[in-house]
Amino acid sequence: MMKNEFLQTEEAIVAMLKTVYDPEIPVNVYDLGLIYKVDIDDAGNVRIDMTLTAPNCPAADFILEDVRMKVESVDGVKNVEVNLVFEPEWDRDMMTEEAKLELGLL
Repeated sequence: MMKNEFLQTEEAIVAMLKTVYDPEIPVNVYDLGLIYKVDIDDAGNVRIDMTLTAPNCPAADFILEDVRMKVESVDGVKNVEVNLVFEPEWDRDMMTEEAKLELGLL
């Protein structure tokens, strides 16, 4: 994958992540700060480390599958592996300013 292609793919993945929502929170998983890492290799394999706002989130399976399916739909992506991690533990400081505004935390 050329550097330009890589950047386009990375931007498309971020745009797609911004369409995934926790059903209980009106802010996307990217702006909530739930996406810890996105790695893309030259073959188009994507590995995402993400967390949830709470370890016992009832929508966990739905959110993880939504992330996987939407990122797989990006041009240039061959395979997606989503890893659920709880270290470091998520907190409100990980949210973007826009997310904090949306949730009335500023």
